[in-house]
Amino acid sequence: MHTDPGLVAVLAYDGLCTFEFGIAVEIFGLPRPEFDFPWYRHCIVAVDEGPMRALGGFQVLADAGLEALTQARTIIVPGWRNREEAPPAPLLQALRLAHERGARLLSICSGVFVLAAAGLLDAKRATTHWRYTDELAARFPAVEVDPAVLYVDSGQVITSAGSAAGIDACLHLVARDFGAYVANTVARRLVMAPQRSGGQAQFIPAPVAQTPRDDLSAVLAWAQQRLNEPLSVTQLAAKALMSERTFLRRFSEATGMTPKRWLQHARMTQARALLESSRLNNEQIAERCGFGSVESFRVAFRKSVGLAPSFYRERFGQGEGYSVGAF
Repeated sequence: MHTDPGLVAVLAYDGLCTFEFGIAVEIFGLPRPEFDFPWYRHCIVAVDEGPMRALGGFQVLADAGLEALTQARTIIVPGWRNREEAPPAPLLQALRLAHERGARLLSICSGVFVLAAAGLLDAKRATTHWRYTDELAARFPAVEVDPAVLYVDSGQVITSAGSAAGIDACLHLVARDFGAYVANTVARRLVMAPQRSGGQAQFIPAPVAQTPRDDLSAVLAWAQQRLNEPLSVTQLAAKALMSERTFLRRFSEATGMTPKRWLQHARMTQARALLESSRLNNEQIAERCGFGSVESFRVAFRKSVGLAPSFYRERFGQGEGYSVGAF
């Protein structure tokens, strides 16, 4: 039984970043007749008065002003018009108050500068577009900037890298609320691939894949079919017909992570799918996903997902009517 996920408020401002704004509206603002449970309620919140110009030459009219943030469970900051410009004081104060009462905040790309200016990222990990990470770190030294990830989930605050990584972050939030099956259903409607390997432990396989180098794609597909086996760098490099040193360098370039981390991510993705859509017990899932014991599986799953496998199944399990391989 899914609970009401609440109101998502997407900020609009003069100079609006249209792609980032479109991502938030697409994921949280569209009706979802494919689901038989309450979806997000959605509103556009004006930062500035009057019609606001958006990149591309059109204007945006909002549903409400900053007062609407007092009702929002989730607030999206879809980029920001000028990283060097101090955001309006009323906006910063409204975000601080929302954070104090427990609202979730998610920034896409340069929107992180708004959250940082509000002081909401102090002593937290955060990320932004790789072009801006040095600037973010220099201007806000209290923020622990991670330049190598698609997004960072700090619990109440989520920050994403460049524009398209906003899709990853938003779908991650959907999975937190509804589970990976629902998030991947949304990804399919977006006509996105159901898995993206990111540079951090992720709750869901997110939707946009970094394109692997042609000489590695076959190796990744081969490994994906053998997750139950103890795969080593030596095996993977031999399959790719490369030296281990060359393989490690090209693997990092293609996926943004080490082979060990990629395998862990792939095994967790498969484990989540099995917990959601099969009746296999933990021992069987541990074996299928290449864990040496059920205990090591439980520990790794809790560390990666933040939930015990049994609780994850209880919350997100879909029963026998779904095909594991379809997602």
